[in-house]
Amino acid sequence: MSTLRNLAEEHTRLRPADIDHLHRIAGDWQLLSDLSFADLLLWVPVDGDGAFLCVAQVRPTTAPTAYLDDQVGRMVGGPEVAHLEVAHRQGRIWREGDPVWYGDVPARHEAIPVRLRTIDGEAGEVIAVVGRDTNLSTARTPSQLELNYLTTADDLAQMIADGTFPPPRHPGETTSAPRVGDGLVRLDAGGKVTYASPNAQSAYRRLGYASHLVGEDLAALHRRLASDPLEGTDAANGILAALRGEAPPRREIDARGATMLTRALPLMPAGVPIGALVLVRDITEVRRRDRALITKDATIREIHHRVKNNLQTVAALLRLQARRVSMPEARVALEESVRRVASIALVHETLSMSSDEAVEFDGIVDRVASAATEVAATEATVGMRREGSFGVLPAEVATSLVMVLNELLLNAVEHGFPPETETSAGPTGPAAPAPGTPAPAAAESPARPAPEVVLSAHRFRKMLHVSVTDNGRGLPPDFDAERGGNLGLQIVRALVTGELRGTIELRDGAKGGTEATLVVPLVRNAPEGRPG
Repeated sequence: MSTLRNLAEEHTRLRPADIDHLHRIAGDWQLLSDLSFADLLLWVPVDGDGAFLCVAQVRPTTAPTAYLDDQVGRMVGGPEVAHLEVAHRQGRIWREGDPVWYGDVPARHEAIPVRLRTIDGEAGEVIAVVGRDTNLSTARTPSQLELNYLTTADDLAQMIADGTFPPPRHPGETTSAPRVGDGLVRLDAGGKVTYASPNAQSAYRRLGYASHLVGEDLAALHRRLASDPLEGTDAANGILAALRGEAPPRREIDARGATMLTRALPLMPAGVPIGALVLVRDITEVRRRDRALITKDATIREIHHRVKNNLQTVAALLRLQARRVSMPEARVALEESVRRVASIALVHETLSMSSDEAVEFDGIVDRVASAATEVAATEATVGMRREGSFGVLPAEVATSLVMVLNELLLNAVEHGFPPETETSAGPTGPAAPAPGTPAPAAAESPARPAPEVVLSAHRFRKMLHVSVTDNGRGLPPDFDAERGGNLGLQIVRALVTGELRGTIELRDGAKGGTEATLVVPLVRNAPEGRPG
């Protein structure tokens, strides 16, 4: 289905600012549809054809629709658009005419011109028409609620024709709540309540106000009800701003353990301030769940913090034991265990500072890589470089992957660049030159590149591709990629194929050295054997 912008750009000469205004109307017109008990269709004139194209549609949640089929993309002309033509050409709301039939559904047509005000605040030209079509099959004598809804809808329709509705949206606000059915309060020009829907009355009762709202000064009532005086003042100021013709941001009021969200809209048809419309919604349960989630998040972060502390304690105990061990092999094994535990602790340290179960992995792997060059048993000074980004990874992926990369980076540094073997004269060495004999000239050899390990990562089709490449001596000739290697490589294979459900390959690099490549699925709920 084509979007509003696509349809308008393809069939009309509307300016980008005009289309943006139509988008604002379509983003906020559910309010008008519900108050009108009618479908709203946004029609734009098609250049040179005398026809109109429907670029958006909304159905009411308070009444049956007049259209079972979607009307977006429909182009009409001739007598069928006479009411749209009048509203567009004359710039006034059209309400004349007899009911029309759509199949078995009788409907009443209305047409509301859409204007975009100029920079200096003057009413601009008509850029589109909103069709307000009401299903008459369930027509009955309107109740007090319906009469107030329809009166308010007519005021908003006039504001669309004036170019003053919808009001500018405040940053971060959505259009989802509150809605008409949540609770509606209408105020006169002095801020007194002239009508409050039953749901609105119930919402204020939750805040502790048991009397009827009609006749109350709503701004003063908000000040009295709010548990926090500053919050009450903000809510009251929002009401007063709407009465002055402004569109304040939404406010929340907390009282007696309940929370209510309010949205105040100015009512100023034909530019005359006549009062305000206040929509309210009881969001007590929503805020209770929010507080529960915040508590849960804090608990999870505290757990990660304690796990990190426990792992650091384990690492300290292993380090202390390593100092007391006399066997070199045992000391090396304990020191390797310290590094493995410390790498896992890095993940939990990051999770303890995060609000969700995901970590920004680049910072973690950079710290692991730096530690690998510092603690590795090699005499060479090895450079470490990262290419690409790991991005944000789930905790269960990050914990296993950090151990894998820790082992691969240590192996690359220690085994790719072993200590140089010193040669000395002996039974199997070259004979020493006789005294007084000039030493032979040293054979020239090409300069070797500086020792370096490159860690690269990129994502492709929900898979994480990682490689660890060094420019060292490469794999031994008899190395078995499937079974060979030390304990570290055995841990790597077990984690990659088990916990990460990925693949690993060790091979000689294209330009010398060794290359280890990993492919890890990022979708953790994929069925076995079909990662990602």
